[in-house]
Amino acid sequence: VQLQASGGGLVQPGGSLRLSCAASGSIFRINDMGWYRQAPGKQRELVAVISSARNTNYADSVKGRFTISRDNAKNTAYLQMNSLKLEDSADYFCNAHVIESRWSQGARWWGQGTLVTVSS
Repeated sequence: VQLQASGGGLVQPGGSLRLSCAASGSIFRINDMGWYRQAPGKQRELVAVISSARNTNYADSVKGRFTISRDNAKNTAYLQMNSLKLEDSADYFCNAHVIESRWSQGARWWGQGTLVTVSS
């Protein structure tokens, strides 16, 4: 299983970006998918998570600004980030709990980071 994250870049404060995380490989079902971020010198933190039933949970710092969604047919999760702030700058990592087959208990996978830089 591979998770491919994309969509990061440089944006001004108040701007928007949309991150994508596409899962590929041996996939029977994907349970939760989430986005985490890690800024230099800080611990990795949860940004948002979405269940297979599309229940969502957000870090308090991004509520009302970020929206997580998923397309199960494409095995892809998205993170729409609006009203970006300087403090949103970080490496953003996607994460998913993937069931590889009907006999598998599944495993949690990480994608590579995609860098988001908010700067004027």
